[in-house]
Amino acid sequence: MIEPSHLAPGAAALINAPDHVRIRAIRSDRWVGFGRARRVLQYLDALCDHPPSTRPPGLAIYGHSGMGKTMLVEKFRRDHPPVVDRNTGCETVPILAITLTSRPTERRIYGQLLMALGASVNERATLMDLEIRTMLLLKNCNVRVLVFDEVHNLLAGNPREQRVILQLMRYLSNELKASLVCLGVMDARDAIAGDTQLSRRLDQIVLPRWKVDEEFHEFVGAVLRSLPIKQPSALSSQGLRHLARISDGVTARVFSILNELAIEAIRAVTERITDEDIESWKPALEKETMFA
Repeated sequence: MIEPSHLAPGAAALINAPDHVRIRAIRSDRWVGFGRARRVLQYLDALCDHPPSTRPPGLAIYGHSGMGKTMLVEKFRRDHPPVVDRNTGCETVPILAITLTSRPTERRIYGQLLMALGASVNERATLMDLEIRTMLLLKNCNVRVLVFDEVHNLLAGNPREQRVILQLMRYLSNELKASLVCLGVMDARDAIAGDTQLSRRLDQIVLPRWKVDEEFHEFVGAVLRSLPIKQPSALSSQGLRHLARISDGVTARVFSILNELAIEAIRAVTERITDEDIESWKPALEKETMFA
């Protein structure tokens, strides 16, 4: 039996499983805790615990695509799941999240909020009907944090359309006395700046691309500990620099590269990731070209 002291508990529990089970686990979505992510989650938790307020605090999280914004929100939602009161049968939904469509409108947002609450949407309902029903359900469910992902999609509309949606977001926050969390690429800043009152209410956190420093070393170490391979993987400073370069410092790419290398390590029975593996890694399309 392998003693997996180099692994996190979830990965350690799989270390003696068949190869196909370990490979499937590597390919599955999983949460990996590291300093930057923990700091953001602490801020989000504080918003959820904030008492109802006429000017509730909020947060805007900006970053390039693939930097882990949506992953953080999913973890946040899992940490604060809906709760049903056994006595009354009423459901409390602390966190409600939607993703803005390519050109959001008031009707679409109300419809998305209703669907997120598990309610049906009457396509023939007037905008006022949708508003009244949505607000009633949101209040009944005691929503404490509203999350809007892909906020940069606001920029697809004209200035008037953008102002309408921003005012709607502020209205929802005010009526529910709940916090807003907005996520998007860096362009989302320009979108939110269209409503001065809203932008002043939102603190900002930027998730920059990774650079080779102590924080990146911690992040890579956390990913490696989440991979159910039997031998410890220790990367040198050179290996970390190469990993940062080939991943462009993007969180999702770092995960993808290390996942691929871990699967190769299982299949090759080496059961570890080395600097040489990082150096020899090639994108899948490039590999196919080499062997075409």
